[in-house]
Amino acid sequence: QCKLELVVGSPASCMDLELYSAEEELLGRLDCDEALLGSYPVADGCRVHVIDRSGARIGEYEDVSQVEKYEMTESDYDKRPESLRSFLRQRRWGRYDTEGTCQRAAEQQQRRAQEAALAAALPLGARCQVRVPGQPCKRATIMYVGTCQTDFKPGYWVGVRYDEPLGKHDG
Repeated sequence: QCKLELVVGSPASCMDLELYSAEEELLGRLDCDEALLGSYPVADGCRVHVIDRSGARIGEYEDVSQVEKYEMTESDYDKRPESLRSFLRQRRWGRYDTEGTCQRAAEQQQRRAQEAALAAALPLGARCQVRVPGQPCKRATIMYVGTCQTDFKPGYWVGVRYDEPLGKHDG
């Protein structure tokens, strides 16, 4: 019963076990706690049926709309000194760090301006060398410079066509 407790979620003290054959015929009750499973007429295809006497109703804890919830007003939560909001406010983290947010926004805007200036300096059709760590240097022609809508890295992109059929899409 203790091993079944983890599977069915009912305490071992509240379980009644029944043994059924493959043909769904009741073979007996497994009511002796000291007996091993082999002392019962167990064969291939048998199943153990667990009857829960704990009083928990099926689905009682699955429908959370039936659970009464404690709700606190925003003003009451703001007054609490031990809340997460108070912790963040004291350390000026997250949305409570207005100076840092403004500074990061300015830095990001400056990076974008630098990227735009660097991208504008690359003319289409110019020759270049592509260096990737761990790979030999490859010669190429710049075919695209601009922004792309990618999920993994926003910003300016440079598309090249290799002189030799190397890389993704054969160059």
